[in-house]
Amino acid sequence: MEVSGTVIALLPEVTGQGKNGMWRKQEFILEIPSQYPKKVCISLWGDKIDQANLQVNDSVTASIDVESREYNSRWYTEVRAWKVEKAGASGGNAGHNAGGAPLPPVTTFTEDESDDLPF
Repeated sequence: MEVSGTVIALLPEVTGQGKNGMWRKQEFILEIPSQYPKKVCISLWGDKIDQANLQVNDSVTASIDVESREYNSRWYTEVRAWKVEKAGASGGNAGHNAGGAPLPPVTTFTEDESDDLPF
């Protein structure tokens, strides 16, 4: 799944020691634009924190996984980003098409051209 929006807050990085070694997690709040904007708390883990290099007010598209776990008869849901791309990054420019091939010329219509339409 992908969500796009603006980073409105960066929460402090959290670290800990698990059975597989040290871990790092940082959460950020993404505001998704719509008639009624929604806010989503998304977590980044490990090296992805450094790769994303997020700042408040960055426009980003996050590729996410949503997962729920049960603990003591309560359910907890986490939205985890596995890729974050900033707007305007390579491949995200609005001025370029995805295929890299030049766009075909635009055809314009004028009143001089005859057509066989009945209306």
